[in-house]
Amino acid sequence: MSTTQPPDRLAEEERRAYAVYDQVIRPLLRAEDDGKYVAVAWETGDYEIDADDYAATNRLLARLPGARLWLMRAGQAAAYRMRHVGPGAA
Repeated sequence: MSTTQPPDRLAEEERRAYAVYDQVIRPLLRAEDDGKYVAVAWETGDYEIDADDYAATNRLLARLPGARLWLMRAGQAAAYRMRHVGPGAA
């Protein structure tokens, strides 16, 4: 069984997760939440916020086993920054 999702399905999940974030979660965020991870169950609108991404996702999955989650970061453009380091790169 493949876990790869078609790009259009992923785009729809992303759109829905950001809609929940913008409409429900963002208005409730406090200054001390900046930089914390936000796990969003976009199908239900449930979420968890924590400084630890694993803690946020685990709490949400404990409440909603099998939920499809989207992870983002409060006040940030992305939850993670990734960089490919090829052969010979420092």
